[in-house]
Amino acid sequence: MKSIQKYEHERLLINEQGFTYAHWQAFVKLNTLHQGKYFDILHNGLKFKQYVGVIQVDDILIEIHPKADKNDTQAKWQNVLIPMLKACNRIKINTNGFAQVAKQNLNLLDLYFERYLNQIELLIQKGFIKKYRKQTTNTKALKGKLEFAQNLHRNLVHKERFYTTHQVYDTNHLLHQILYQAITVVKRYTHGTRLHTLTHRVAISFPEIYATSKINTHAFDSIRFDRKTAPYQEAFELAKLILRNHSPNIKVGQEKMFSLLFDMNQLWEEFIYIQLKRNTVLQQSQYSIHKQSSKKFWLSQRVAPDIIITNNQTKETYIIDTKWKIPINNKASIHDLRQMYSYARLWNAHKVILLYPGVSDKNQFHPFHTQDDNTHYCKLCYVSVLDKNNLLDSTIATQILHQLEFS
Repeated sequence: MKSIQKYEHERLLINEQGFTYAHWQAFVKLNTLHQGKYFDILHNGLKFKQYVGVIQVDDILIEIHPKADKNDTQAKWQNVLIPMLKACNRIKINTNGFAQVAKQNLNLLDLYFERYLNQIELLIQKGFIKKYRKQTTNTKALKGKLEFAQNLHRNLVHKERFYTTHQVYDTNHLLHQILYQAITVVKRYTHGTRLHTLTHRVAISFPEIYATSKINTHAFDSIRFDRKTAPYQEAFELAKLILRNHSPNIKVGQEKMFSLLFDMNQLWEEFIYIQLKRNTVLQQSQYSIHKQSSKKFWLSQRVAPDIIITNNQTKETYIIDTKWKIPINNKASIHDLRQMYSYARLWNAHKVILLYPGVSDKNQFHPFHTQDDNTHYCKLCYVSVLDKNNLLDSTIATQILHQLEFS
C-alpha cells in the first residue's frame, strides 16, 4: 500500500506521490458529506485544515501529522499524534505497544484496528452473553403469539407449521450485531496486511450473527450497559468509532474509504487540561480545575473558556485559553484579546493567558487598558510540546504553572 506523509495546512496535488484524480473525487465527496470541514478543495488537489489523522482510499494511505510551527523541520513532529491521543485516552497502548509503533512504523488505523480485534478476542475467551429478543418466523410448534393473517398466507398448505412471534434467548442481539459489522469493516482494510491473520481468526470465532435491524446512530444510542455487559464497553466504543468513520457510500469505481481524523484545536485543549489535572502541585493543593464551564453572556448566548483554575479558599481565578497556532510576530489577534477580556470580567479573573505551542517566552502580564478597569491582566504564553529528544514533553503542566506565576 502506498503511504503519503503530510502535515496540517499543507497541500496535496493530483499526480503527487500517486494521488490520482479518482482519489481526489473521493476526497471531495467525503468533504461534502462533512460540510467541508476537513479540507479546502482546490481545482488540482487538496489543502488540509487543522484535522490530523489517517485517510485510506483503496490502495493509498494518507497520514496527516500535526505541526504547530511551519518553520520547524517536519520529521520532529511525526511522533506527536499517537502519544497525544494516548495521553487523552483516545487510544490505549501499553509500553510494549509504543515499542512496536517505533519499530514497525505502524499507522493510526493499524493501532485502532488491532486494539479492537484484541478486545473482541478477550470477549471470545470470556464467552458471549445471551439476551432475549423477539423473533417472527415459521415454527413446528405453537409458541408465543400466532400471527393469524400471515399464518394463513404462508401455511395454507403446510398445516403442521405455525407463523408466530415468540421470544428466543441467544447471542444474536443488537450489541453483537454492531461488533460483528465493525469486524466486517476491519476485514476490508486489513486484507494482505499484518493484521489479516488476527482478523480472520476473530471473524471465524465470532458467533453466527445476522442483523435484525439497521445499524445507525439510533442503534448506537439504544445500547445501555449494566453489570453483565460492562466488559463490552471498550469494544463497543471502538466499534462505534470504526462504523462512523467508514464511508462505504463514497466510492469512485470500486474504491473504498476510511477516515480517522481529529481536530488539533480540540485535542490540544484536551491534552493541556489532562496534563494540568494530573499535576501533583494542583492535586495536593486547594486548587480545582474545570473545563468548558460556561456563563451567560448576552440574552441566550453563553461563553466558555477552555480551562479555569480556582483557589477554593481565596476564590482567585486563573483562565487559560488554548490556541493550536503560532501568533504572528508574537502578537495576539484583537478577536482573541477581546475574548480574553470578556472571560476576565465574567469570571473576575485577575490573570488570563493565551496558551500557544512553542518555545518558552519571557512575555509579561499586561493590564487591559479600559476606562474603569485595570485589575485584569493578560499574557501570551508558550509551552514546548516536544522535548530535546523530539518526544512529547512531560513537563508541560509545570511550564504552564510557571508562566502563570503560580503560588
